Amino acid sequence: MNRRLLVLRALGLGDLLAGVPALRALRRAHPGHELVLAAPPELGEAVAATGAVDTLLPAAAPGRAVPAALDWTGPPPDIAVDLHGNGPPSHRLLQALRPARLLAFAHPETPEVDGPPWTPHEHERERWCRLLRAYGIPADARDLLLPRPAAASPAPGAVLVHPGAASAARRWPGGRYAAVVRGLLRRGHRVVVTGGPGEEELVGAVAMPGAEPFPGGLPFGVLSALVAGASAVVSGDTGLAHLAVAHGTPSVTLFGPVAPALWGPPPSPRHAALWHPGPPGDPHGDVPDPLLLRIGVPEVLAAVRDVTGAAEVPTQVHTPGRPGARPGPERVKVGRTGRSADPDPHGPAHRGNGASS
Repeated sequence: MNRRLLVLRALGLGDLLAGVPALRALRRAHPGHELVLAAPPELGEAVAATGAVDTLLPAAAPGRAVPAALDWTGPPPDIAVDLHGNGPPSHRLLQALRPARLLAFAHPETPEVDGPPWTPHEHERERWCRLLRAYGIPADARDLLLPRPAAASPAPGAVLVHPGAASAARRWPGGRYAAVVRGLLRRGHRVVVTGGPGEEELVGAVAMPGAEPFPGGLPFGVLSALVAGASAVVSGDTGLAHLAVAHGTPSVTLFGPVAPALWGPPPSPRHAALWHPGPPGDPHGDVPDPLLLRIGVPEVLAAVRDVTGAAEVPTQVHTPGRPGARPGPERVKVGRTGRSADPDPHGPAHRGNGASS
């Protein structure tokens, strides 16, 4: 019988990349299982790049809340793993499939789940690795790098500036990003400005004359090649910042309502996490967070100078999945085709399911 391991993480690109160490740990611990990931179908190319997943089971909900159901057919999963959150909605969604074993954080409303306690103030990558270690599965939060994209960057060596974010709370003002672009151009940098779907106006406002705009939401393959080939990435706390870390590209990330201790890059001279400490805010708020607004243009330009001068060279971690992924009759196979990925790692599903941000 084909043994299947189901992982639930029906969120965005940043969430997927933060979960890569846990996915790879599950791949290593269960090499004989078909690893099925329940995630949005537009993440197909990004999922394939992790090297850990055999099959993508399309799953999403409005606002990226916990899906109401999963299109699972056939025998129950041998193992189900909740990497979505710690609340009853995701527990019960997986329990409805009657898995032989469920790995999840404990919650008082689902006392039958015997997992470890949830810790609110914990980095997202480490959180899921700790969950697996509690069940005897070795997991290393540093196992996060992606292989270099096969495609060439359309703007090699450029500084990539990404001003967008899904919520205004994490969106530094466009005028300040434009000032950063102006400063980078004056220093002789090639500059590209990217944006997600619906951010064409923002990209146009930030892309000063001399910068190259890439508006409208790029396919993941193009976006990944741009990031991998960039000399630095400047963005808010979004999925693009996680993609820069995954490719070992120097990055400057602007934090506000959520501290970098929870979602930031690993310690490295190649990555600058700009943050002015203060009370946590609402990452889904409709106005820029006060802590984010404390970051100034000179601070960002200085950070770009620092990270682009860093001498450290990242070491690629190779933990590929097995060759020859097995097909599932009702699934979408993970492949090299896909559309643009959601660049936001802080969807409302985290709030609704008890996660920290």
